[in-house]
Amino acid sequence: MPPAIEARHLYKSYGDVTAVDGVDLTIEEGEVFALLGPNGAGKTTTVEILEGHRPRTSGEVSVLGFDPQTGGRPFREQIGIVLQQQAVEDVLTVREALQLYGSMFPKQRSVEELIDLVGLRPKAKRRIRTLSGGQKRRLELALGMVGDPDVLFLDEPTTGFDPSARRQAWTVVEGLSSLGKTVLLTTHYMDEAQQLADRLAVISSGRIIAEGTPATLGGRASAASVISFRVGASRPFDLPQDLAVNRSDDGPLTVTTTEPTRVLHRLTGWALEGGFTLDHIEVRKPSLEDVYLDLVGSQEGE
Repeated sequence: MPPAIEARHLYKSYGDVTAVDGVDLTIEEGEVFALLGPNGAGKTTTVEILEGHRPRTSGEVSVLGFDPQTGGRPFREQIGIVLQQQAVEDVLTVREALQLYGSMFPKQRSVEELIDLVGLRPKAKRRIRTLSGGQKRRLELALGMVGDPDVLFLDEPTTGFDPSARRQAWTVVEGLSSLGKTVLLTTHYMDEAQQLADRLAVISSGRIIAEGTPATLGGRASAASVISFRVGASRPFDLPQDLAVNRSDDGPLTVTTTEPTRVLHRLTGWALEGGFTLDHIEVRKPSLEDVYLDLVGSQEGE
């Protein structure tokens, strides 16, 4: 199967300013792909080119076999878009808005099913202008899905959601993936990317600087672990000489290692032999947020 989304040597310039600088992307059918990056990095411009909302300066782009720039209505009928801010007629009720938007597509999902999916059943008869910001965002998510799209673009989809609504939105996205739909997601929430994305990429200064799965991005899978602990002892003690233990005045002791199992075995053996206890043991690998901040920070420092 050809990729659902493919971009090669994608450039977008505004005069002397290059917003997208040679981006290459391949997103397979049925994949949830997250595009991460700081504000001004070029991610929104990239997504808008893929959606057909913005012309590119050069490069090749294919979405569902269409060039978004020339695909016209046949292309638009197969994609769904949830922008950061959408203009919806606020005099309509939730149900009326979904019925109106759905009538514009040759195929559509059940309006009642969508109302339940995004948790707006109690608000189905309410006018949009009476909804809270989070409730309007849920409606926008439903509007993006009303045409039963094969590719769904989600630009910061859960901004303004409370924790329960975010989890519900995640379930919706996971359900779309299980149906073979392709989702391109932008988000500033690293837990959201961790939960939803099969793969992700980080864009900075218009260039893709890292790509991988949430577990492997930026060498995360092979990164060193930090073991932190405190020693419960009523008498002085000497730490194992073969371990590079970092001490602090009032914080926990730490060991940075690429062999956490061996180090833990050594520490627990030392504690048992000496009659000590190891309290508050924690083994921590770099989080996705740690890796992301390191990647973006290294680019900003260049």
